Amino acid sequence: MEEFYRIKRLPPYVFETVNRAKAAARNAGADIVDLGMGNPDLPAPQHVLDKLKETLGKPRTDRYSSSKGIPGLRRAQAAYYARRFGVKLNPDTQIVTTLGSKEGFANVAQAITAPGDVVLVPDPSYPIHAFGFLMAGGVVRSVPSDPTPSFFSTLERAITHSIPKPIAVVVCYPSNPTAHVADLDFYKELVPFAKKHGIYILSDLAYAEVYFENNPPPSVLQVNGAMDVCVEFTSMSKTYSMAGWRMGFAVGNERIISALTRVKSYLDYGAFTPVQVAATAALNGPDDCIKEMRDTYKRRRDVLVESFGRAGWDVPPPKASMFAWSPIPEPFRELGSVEFSKLLVEKAEVAVAPGTGFGERGEGFVRIAVVENEQRIRQAARNIRRFLETAPEKLHNVVPLATRR
Repeated sequence: MEEFYRIKRLPPYVFETVNRAKAAARNAGADIVDLGMGNPDLPAPQHVLDKLKETLGKPRTDRYSSSKGIPGLRRAQAAYYARRFGVKLNPDTQIVTTLGSKEGFANVAQAITAPGDVVLVPDPSYPIHAFGFLMAGGVVRSVPSDPTPSFFSTLERAITHSIPKPIAVVVCYPSNPTAHVADLDFYKELVPFAKKHGIYILSDLAYAEVYFENNPPPSVLQVNGAMDVCVEFTSMSKTYSMAGWRMGFAVGNERIISALTRVKSYLDYGAFTPVQVAATAALNGPDDCIKEMRDTYKRRRDVLVESFGRAGWDVPPPKASMFAWSPIPEPFRELGSVEFSKLLVEKAEVAVAPGTGFGERGEGFVRIAVVENEQRIRQAARNIRRFLETAPEKLHNVVPLATRR
């Protein structure tokens, strides 16, 4: 039978190829060091867990919750933005809770996209940034993801040559997958650019607190007038290691927040109330846990860069996020990122994410997530060293270029 319309619009899920290789290797008894998915392994803060336990089973907490988010949680998010960015938000009109930032992006696409609308999306980028609009019937036009001066000339050309004119541009800094970081000057140029061309800015700030050089990433909403054209998405998944709790936020422009709130009101009743109460405790509580999380990922990043480098694979050190965005080692580049990632699973028992899963410009790279402890990362490096040393002899039929080293 013919595929359903929306399913036909989605390209093949690239990561599934590597997932199948991982499953096959594990079924055969392999100990895979999984650095593929950005799935935090750190525990949620104790005071957040305590609040969840305290709230469970209380009267009314098992009933339907609020799709928009309980008032206390929205106030806590407003307080976080005031504290962290100096941005004042109205909890009633400028904040809506989401079931993670991924759901927020998917549903804002449903809320603002008419069939055929054009949205400018960075490439490479987190898949929902593009696929959310494709599923909503929109058209995606790719722009480079680096926050350099050339970004704006490329954006200008994309707007000039798009029919119809784009309705929005997506930005994501710190970037998933590339770990690029934008400074406030970049946003100070982006906001008037968006106003000039009459487009919205949809900012993904999921990695706001995962940075390593004492230079906290800014919010686009810090720019004067940004609230007129911007909505920003944040998540508690990485900041508080609450990925499975599915808790995030959209904040900013009242028109888009109202539209997203209305769409969500037809689709869900919000997160489980005890989860929302615990999330409130996280935002209002001490931030020692955030610094500990940041320090842990920095140590892992340093171990990854050092140990992989000694193994023969130079990995550029990321300034932020929980990912390293690394070129495929030279002898293997002609394989492409999917085949190289499969080969790593099968021959080195290490899983990474193929760059092409994040867009066409991601080919030639892989994303490495620091979601295993330092000992496991060193184990991965040892496996990779053996793999690189033996590849010319053992894989000469698969990787002919390896023989030229």
